[in-house]
Amino acid sequence: MEVALGIATLTAVVIAVTALAAKIRVPAPLVLMVVGIAASFVPQLPQVQLSAEIVLIGLLPPLLYAAAIRSSVIDFRAQASAIAVLSVGLVVITALGIGILVHLLLSVPLAVGVAIGAVVAPPDAVAATSVARRVGLPRRIVTILEGESLFNDATAITCLRVAILAMTADVGFGRIGLAFVSAAGGGVLIGLVVAFLAVRIRAAITSARLDNALSLLLPFAAYLPAEEIQFAGLHVSGVIAVVTAGLLIGHKAPVVQTARSRLSERMNWATIQFLLENAVFLLIGLQARWIISDLADSGVRPSKIIAVCAAVFGGVIVVRLLVVAVSRAVLWRTGLMRDGSWAQSAIIGWAGMRGVVTLATAFVLPQQTPYRSVLVFAAMVVTVGSLLLQGFTLPAFARRAGLHGPDPREDALQAASVLESSSRVALETLEEIRRPSDAEDTIEQLRYRITRRTNEMWEHLGTGSDVETPAEEYRRLRMATLTAERKEVLRIRALGQIDHEVIEDVLYGLDVEESMLTVLEDQTGDVSEAEPLLTRASLEGDCEHLQQAPHVIKPNGPAVCEDCRREGLRWVHLRLCLTCGKVGCCDSSVGKHATRHYQDTGHPVMRSFEQGEKWRWCFVDEELG
Repeated sequence: MEVALGIATLTAVVIAVTALAAKIRVPAPLVLMVVGIAASFVPQLPQVQLSAEIVLIGLLPPLLYAAAIRSSVIDFRAQASAIAVLSVGLVVITALGIGILVHLLLSVPLAVGVAIGAVVAPPDAVAATSVARRVGLPRRIVTILEGESLFNDATAITCLRVAILAMTADVGFGRIGLAFVSAAGGGVLIGLVVAFLAVRIRAAITSARLDNALSLLLPFAAYLPAEEIQFAGLHVSGVIAVVTAGLLIGHKAPVVQTARSRLSERMNWATIQFLLENAVFLLIGLQARWIISDLADSGVRPSKIIAVCAAVFGGVIVVRLLVVAVSRAVLWRTGLMRDGSWAQSAIIGWAGMRGVVTLATAFVLPQQTPYRSVLVFAAMVVTVGSLLLQGFTLPAFARRAGLHGPDPREDALQAASVLESSSRVALETLEEIRRPSDAEDTIEQLRYRITRRTNEMWEHLGTGSDVETPAEEYRRLRMATLTAERKEVLRIRALGQIDHEVIEDVLYGLDVEESMLTVLEDQTGDVSEAEPLLTRASLEGDCEHLQQAPHVIKPNGPAVCEDCRREGLRWVHLRLCLTCGKVGCCDSSVGKHATRHYQDTGHPVMRSFEQGEKWRWCFVDEELG
């Protein structure tokens, strides 16, 4: 009963504090940690003491898996050099640097110092993703921080195991190298096996319930076997096994899972991630009382404790900033990194928040470790200090550096380009598979649905005028009619004359349609109209028509669609022909005069004629520029 009550209370506090933090516009993880610290000193509340097993086995695998299945293998590959430097090189350098500091300050064996260095070295996956996404950093930075935080735990745990082994025996460089090879190679191998089996099993499953039940098992199926297997007395990394499996399973999901399974899995893991991520920060705070109590019983002078904590905390910050700066310069000169400004590198250097893994690995230190209570307290100082200092200052730092998250208009532009291509293929396939007996009304309805989805995405661009676009008009009317449908279905349900499962299936269909209507609204946000909307430089000039076309041309008339005026129609967005300066309306407009102008004249390239937009479109090759 006490355990159940504790879990229920923890969940309730997480939900309440998160809701409050959203209202006062403060990052929820930081508020939860402060609440946990305050609650730990309330005498009436029971003491909550985390163990390494609870964190490393109960919390870490699902958290890593939830982050990995949402991550992109393609993006990780593009930032592989930066991720490798941070997740391996930085952790090892930090462990050695902090190890030397602790060795000098406490006169403990170097192995003990390296052990605590390994404990505080890795930024936490939960802290990095929670704070970075809330701050609204550019996607490249978020990808690097996610990749680093997913893999660096494996490096840190391996360093810690080697350091603990070195406390009782001599460890040579050969054995250290073998430990890293065993951890990484074995973890990747097990992750590949689990991913291979999961993909094969999922391909044969059509039930969303069974598929999601299997999904809940997968992180532990990768982590536990890896942690149990040893090669020549050396451990395999369960962290790398989970991350490898999660990345590959997430990458293959669109191919092997049904749409219903993907929708259910996304919601399930989003809920699990929300609860575990936020509960972790609350649990970090709840450790304060007993860690400080153990420190008080250690008999170590306060001045020495302060010196050690200040040195460790300052050391992890300084070492990270230096390594990021040096590695950026080296990677840039060698051509391994082609993008990324100094401002972005500075943000990466400052975004080194520690989390629950740092505390959990501190508990792994053997009881006979000299100054163990001081070292555990130092780990907590680094965790709490980095979350508060860097977590609270990172948004202001990002603003001063001129960095911000992805522009929703740019996302809509890229999504529209992708949908334009997929819709073209869909229409071509429709013409190939249609039968002579197929009704023309059905074919026309399919054509309309395919093109309407693309037009809805294009309509997210533009000046944001008060004119209601066709997609907005459709969404408003359909949402109202869906509400009426749901109300009628619930009335029929209350009569008790229709089977419950039938009613549930009908309601599920309405819910799916409503979610499709609202997903685009959720992706939009406030953006600065002062910045012009451009495509990515890598896309510009991809075809000969875009290379030959100018970027701007004087319109041959007023900034209106004269064809729409003449025909008495309403336009949504305007386009400008870059050959003759003709102004026409977009494909979301009834007239579609820009496309009709291309069909009549063959002029290949147009550009957006909306304020703040500079993107171009080639009708011939269907490419953005």
